[in-house]
Amino acid sequence: MRTDETFFITGFPGFIANRLLLRLARAGGKFILLVQPAFFPRAHQDIAEIANNSGRAADDFTLIEGDISLPGIGLSESSRELARAETTRSFHLAALYDLAVAQEPALRINVDGTRNVNQFARTLPRLRHHHHVSTCYVAGKREGRILENQLKHDAGFRNFYEESKYLSELEAEALKSDLPVTIHRPSVVCGDSQTGETAKYDGVYYLIFYLLRWPSVLSSVNIGNHEVSLNLVPVDFVVDAMSALACDDLAIGKTVQLADPNPLSTNQLFNAITRSINGKSSRLTAPRSWVNFLLMLPPSPKITGLPHSAVPYFFLKQTYDTTNAHKLLEPHGIRCPPFETYVDKIVGFAESHPRLT
Repeated sequence: MRTDETFFITGFPGFIANRLLLRLARAGGKFILLVQPAFFPRAHQDIAEIANNSGRAADDFTLIEGDISLPGIGLSESSRELARAETTRSFHLAALYDLAVAQEPALRINVDGTRNVNQFARTLPRLRHHHHVSTCYVAGKREGRILENQLKHDAGFRNFYEESKYLSELEAEALKSDLPVTIHRPSVVCGDSQTGETAKYDGVYYLIFYLLRWPSVLSSVNIGNHEVSLNLVPVDFVVDAMSALACDDLAIGKTVQLADPNPLSTNQLFNAITRSINGKSSRLTAPRSWVNFLLMLPPSPKITGLPHSAVPYFFLKQTYDTTNAHKLLEPHGIRCPPFETYVDKIVGFAESHPRLT
């Protein structure tokens, strides 16, 4: 990385943002981090840790107060001038991630926030590359193979999170005509493939904790199926991919789906987890229609731990093309690891950390 690079990053502090910052800091450059006022104490603590772990000086990291949902992203005049004078590359990670989110905050933060960040990016005279972090689930209710160059559709959405991320990616796609932009679409992000560490239990963790409740009994009946996959990517793969493309001009103008090119079916996923927990695979497979019906019954979330908002993702007939991602990441030696190679790590972390602090 060029030593004269200065990265402007939204979404700090956060699980992916912190890891991306550490990865980038180890390669060089300086950083301007947009932080909401309520998170300043934590941000200062995290910066001290990141500076120590990256061998960097604390003054290589500048925290500035702001809020993407406000005009001008809530920057003071001095902060705005600092960012305009120094920023050469930017990452927009800030977003509201909640499958059950209401419409108003989803649109205000994810859509209006992206629009405000994009307007700010247009004012940065030294900007060489802008990175927008989206999600594979902008595909909404579409079925089949989702290509990286496909975005617009009228298939509808399961929730306001999907819809708001779709609308925010439309904003990022439009920005490509004005600025050098790369759009990153991760699938379901889980823990680190080496340590299992995560900051949030959702997605595959609902299944892990369901099986941990009564392994010897619950693992005998597979509630997955062979027709649908749950596309999982470990957070270190996502961070390695984004940091590798941070200064890669070949990524400019591209949308890359950071997804597993060979995802397990939910039936295979169930068995991989049960083998990790108690060394056994399931004996029977429950009919898909029964499982879907039972999981959507009113008392089901209390019994299984799986909220109704997450149920559709275990029956989602979508696969994600990774052609752009493969072509761009292969020269950097970055590939998504198979789930079986790290399932023990994420299950072990969940077992030893039943509650996240």
